Amino acid sequence: MKPQKMKAYPSFAAWRRDQSAPNQRLIDDLASLVEETAPQLESTVKWGQGCWTLDGVPKAYIHAEPDHLQFGFYAGSTLDDPQGLLVGRGKHVRHVKVKGSEEIPREALVAFLQQVL
Repeated sequence: MKPQKMKAYPSFAAWRRDQSAPNQRLIDDLASLVEETAPQLESTVKWGQGCWTLDGVPKAYIHAEPDHLQFGFYAGSTLDDPQGLLVGRGKHVRHVKVKGSEEIPREALVAFLQQVL
């Protein structure tokens, strides 16, 4: 079986437009949270996912699934997470699963974003 090639996007906006309408609204909510909390982060696309970088270093990302988003952190395993919200089995990457705007753990995500700066 031939490995699938990751879809390339020229920008975060192009990646967002390629997502489902419900996910687009959720992406907008999360992107606003990032812009308010960490305006120094630059939105882009890495590895087929929307992400935010600082001086070219990936810090946070959104991975879209049909029924939810994963809002994650590339150094998630190093973050202080007193509520145990971050999940994942990777050596470094951790994420929070979000199914709707009302489920966004805003205070926790703000704290995580502040830690990755």
